[in-house]
Parts: sequence; C-alpha cells; structure tokens
Amino acid sequence: MIDSVTNTLQYRFDGPEEAPVLILGPSLGTTWHMWDRQVPELTKQWRVFRFDLPGHGGAPAYPAGSVAELAERLLVTLDGLGVQRFGYAGCAFGGAIGVELALRHPERLASLALIAASPRFGTADEFRQRGVIVRTNGLDPIARTSPERWFTHGFATAQPAITDWAVQMVRTTDPGCYITACEALASFDVRTELTSVGVPTLVLVGSEDQVTGPAEARTLVAGIPDARLAVVPGASHLVPVEQPAAVTDLLVRHFSTAWQPAYDSTTGQVAITAAPVKPVLTTASAATAPPVAPPQPAPIAEIAPAVVPAPVAGGRPDPYDAGIKVRREVLGDAHVDRVLAQADEFSGDFQEFVTRYAWGEIWDRPGLDRRSRSCVTLTALVAGGHLEELAFHTRAALRNGLTPTEIKEVLLQAAVYCGVPAANSAFTVAQQVIREETTPTE
Repeated sequence: MIDSVTNTLQYRFDGPEEAPVLILGPSLGTTWHMWDRQVPELTKQWRVFRFDLPGHGGAPAYPAGSVAELAERLLVTLDGLGVQRFGYAGCAFGGAIGVELALRHPERLASLALIAASPRFGTADEFRQRGVIVRTNGLDPIARTSPERWFTHGFATAQPAITDWAVQMVRTTDPGCYITACEALASFDVRTELTSVGVPTLVLVGSEDQVTGPAEARTLVAGIPDARLAVVPGASHLVPVEQPAAVTDLLVRHFSTAWQPAYDSTTGQVAITAAPVKPVLTTASAATAPPVAPPQPAPIAEIAPAVVPAPVAGGRPDPYDAGIKVRREVLGDAHVDRVLAQADEFSGDFQEFVTRYAWGEIWDRPGLDRRSRSCVTLTALVAGGHLEELAFHTRAALRNGLTPTEIKEVLLQAAVYCGVPAANSAFTVAQQVIREETTPTE
C-alpha cells in the first residue's frame, strides 16, 4: 500500500491479520524487498509490516531530516492502522530507527533486533561529504560502489543478478531524500543513551561487515542491558540478503523467546525478567545455528519510566552550545577539532568568541537559511580577500546545499561588485576545493 500523506510511510503487510506485528526496517538506499527472503518464514508466526524510507522504492519523496522524525512517521502510520505494540527488526538505518523507538517510545516496543547497526554511524563529516557527492554527481557513483560496501567479494561475484538489483535500487532512489537521510545519520548519536534501552535486544552483524562491523555491534551489546550478540560468518553489511537463512533463523529464535510483556500505563512500570548473561550467538553455516539453551528463571524486576528533567527557569540560554553545534554541522568536525586543538591561552578566548557570537548568535538565527548565509559569507570573503577562509567556507557551502554551479554564480556576481582580480583569486581557490569535494572515490 502507498500512502501519499507527508507524515506517513509507504508500507505493506504480509501474514495473518490476528498475529502479533513484527516490523522490518530497511537500510539506506534499499527498499522493503531487502527482506523478501525472510518473509515466508516470519509470516508463520507474525504479521510482518515492511516500510520504505521516503523517496526509496517509489515512495513519496518527502524528506525526513532526522531519525527521530522517521520514527514519528512510522508511529503515525501504525496509529492509523490500529497497531499499538510490535516487535521491530531494522538493518543499518532501519536499526537507528529501532533504537530511537526503544528510547523514546518504549511502551510500543515488545522486542528489538538491530542488524548491521551502530550507536553512531561513522562520522558526521563522512555522511555530509556523501551528500555533497550526490548533490553534484547524482546517485550513480554511490550506486556503482554499493555492492562492495554491502556484500563480500565472493558473494558479489557469484550473484551478479543480486548485485545488479542492488545497484538499481540505489539508482532509483530520490537524490534529495538520500541526501537528507545522510544528514539524519550525520546527526545520529545515541552512545550515551544505550543503557536506557529497556527491551530484549538481538544485535546481529556479519563477520565481514566493513561499514558497521563486529566492533560497533559489541558497543551496542555492552551498552544495552538486555542484549545478545549474533555474528553471522561470511557476510558483509547487507546480511539479510547475503545470508538470508541464517538471519531468518536468528530472528525467529529471538522474537519467539524475547517478547516483552505490555507496558502498564497506569503504573508506569513493566515486569520483565532480569537480563541474562550475554552469549555470542553464531551460525554453524549459512542456513543453521547451534541450539541455544533456554533462559533460566530469574527474579522479577521493575523498570520505572524515565525521569524528565525539569526545565531551566528564566534567563537567556548561552549561545555557545548552539554555536558549537552549528559550527560543526557547517564546517565539519575535523575542521573544528583542528582549530580548537590549536587554541591556546592566547587564542582560546577568540575561538570562544567566534563560536558564541558568529555561530551561536548569527548563523543560528532563523531569518536566513544556511544556503543563503553561505552565499553572503562567500561574497564577503571575496571582497575582503580572505582566501584561506574562502576555501573552508566553499566546503561549507557545498555541505549547506549549494551546487558548484550556484557557487560559480556567486563568484561571478562578486566579480562585478568586488573586482575581477579578487574574483579571479577566489575562482582558483573554489575550483580546487570543488574538485576535491565532488570527485567520487572509486
């Protein structure tokens, strides 16, 4: 079924209507078809709900700017269908949505599986850089390199039809929605919140995953109180596609044995068994897994609802916190870290001044969007002849959504009002930066 309303998601149901609902969340660049091999077995016990990310698989191209917004759209979709409680399994981006649901809406979630997931996906700079590549070159460079990120070399070589399918999936994604999804992943970071995940969780990862591998999986298991790790041999990032039988078996075992009782809204509590020892589940082959001993009875514990801190009364907030956030989002973590690391007793106050007032007071104002502020900034730097700052603000302009063509037009306009020599120097600097930032890495 396709729903064209902007605050809901494209979805489909499979399985008996009376069965408990199990949701399968997709990875960035994929569609709900990535779960096709799991559905026949899962629908024997559950009513399986699959959804597409905005602009993926022909879904309406209404971008969502954060993982939290996508989680809310999913809940709005489910509310419209009368689904209040469910199990959830998500791969990569879909896993991020699952963690968000567990943290913000624990009363809705009965059990959780995180596949090829991480509490933070790479660095913010990596995903914003990917957005620059797509904005400049389209999705073809990302599509052509997807198989090497998603599959092991042996699988990609032996399964050319699946490899071609993966490339086509990415190519047919809406570029604007893909870029916005990259921005959402750039800002996603729940490393300090994992202890608040209160549902039984399976963390599943391919042993050969070079994107979000076993190290990230172990970080999740170490942080989530009731979590178990399953490592699938011979699989890379898109493990439900590469090793479908192993993933299906692990999901069936997890959701059959770890479905948490319903949350009691009258007491704000839920009774659960104490967290078991965290074994590492492995698969003996692509299709089978060793049996797991049933958990021993454990004392009953009570989990109280999260305490919401009281709002700070009165006073104007310090713009520094907003400033450092905007500064990092616009200039990139690497640049800001380098500048702050170089600050000392002599220059530290100046860096604080820049963060607080240039970034917290001006760049964070609502009157202009960041694209417009980049245009103004580039022009001012050309006029002042500040070529070093022009270089990193050209990078910032690309991250803020300006295309190379738009940057060229800004510099041409500046040539009229700031002088041809100044614009000539600016073109040299900007041309080099644009080449570096928009050339795909093969």
